[in-house]
Parts: sequence; C-alpha cells; structure tokens
Amino acid sequence: MTSERGSRSAVTARGRTAVGRSPGPRAAEIRAAALVLFAERGYAATTMADIGEAVGMRGPSLYKHVGSKQELLAQIMTGTMDDLLRNHRIAVAGCEDVVERLRRTAEAHVRYHARHRLEAFVGTREIRSLEEPHRTEVLRRRAAYEQAFRTLLTEGVDAGRFAITTVKLTSYAILDLGMGVAVWYREKGDLTEDQVVYQYGDFALRLAGVR
Repeated sequence: MTSERGSRSAVTARGRTAVGRSPGPRAAEIRAAALVLFAERGYAATTMADIGEAVGMRGPSLYKHVGSKQELLAQIMTGTMDDLLRNHRIAVAGCEDVVERLRRTAEAHVRYHARHRLEAFVGTREIRSLEEPHRTEVLRRRAAYEQAFRTLLTEGVDAGRFAITTVKLTSYAILDLGMGVAVWYREKGDLTEDQVVYQYGDFALRLAGVR
C-alpha cells in the first residue's frame, strides 16, 4: 500500500477537524501518513517516530501539530464516521420515494468505501485500539449510521415497498456491501467506480425485497 501514500494524502487533506487541534495542511499530512502506517503495520506496531519519519518531522516539531498517536487514530475514525453520516444525509435529502432513497444512500455508502479503502480498513480493525472517550464517540456515530439504514428499511416495510423478515439483518447485509468493496476494488480494475456503485445499488434493493 506504500504506493498509495500520495493519493491518501490528497484524500485526507480536506481540513478535517482535529480532536483538540486546529486543522491545517501539516496536520492533514500527518494524519494521512498515520492512516497509511496504521493500515500497513497496525496501530500497535506504529510509533510516533515512524509517523514523523514519514513526513520528515521529529519530536517537538511533530507535537506542535498533534498530541499523540491515540489522537491521530481518533481523528481518522471519527472523521470517517462523520463523512459517512454526512453522505447519508445528502443522499436522502429532497427525495420522497423510499426505494430511491435506499438506492441513493446504498450507492453513497459503496462509493465512499471504494474511494476510502484505508479509512474503512483502519476503522474496522482498530476500534479495539481506541481509548475512552474516543471509543464511545466512534461507536455512537457507528450506531447512528446503522440506525439511519434501519429507519429507512422500516419505513419501506411499513409502506409495503420492502419485503424483508428482519430489518436489522438486512441493514447489516447492505452495510457489508461497502466493506466488501473496500477490500477488493481497485481503480485500475475491470470495472469502473460508477459500474460498481450502480450494480451494488441494485444488490441493496434486492436485499430489501423491493416490490
């Protein structure tokens, strides 16, 4: 994954608000480097010295921009969940048809995971490495995101548009579509991002038993 360092820096340098720090280009560069290292080596095996070396900074200079390795992990994981929640709100806004809303938010979910594979990987694997109160904050956001899909599915069932037995299991199945894409999708593969997103949108509707 080392070859992706440049693209990861571009993805993460969006001015995401830091936990307890002001956003800035150097802070974003540090987060991007930490993301790559956490994905490659794991959180426990990555040191602040490793992160500093990746961005050409040492000790005091590095700590001017970030307080700790734990702070970096929290920024990455809370930022990922905030992005997913924001994408969901945008996807369903202004659309009354529950089937179309499900397609839109499922497509947004898959597209995010296709574009942010490292964030998805770290977010899944390193939840165990988060300390309080960061762990609770990330889990709260994750629960809210899952509930957004369940609320949509429940609305569709109540309206007679979806035929499913268990809303909770169906929501997990739809959410897992995105995680799967994060594992196998590559930009230079046989399928374009739009092709994958559209097909997986269809899969989501089938899982919901659209009538």
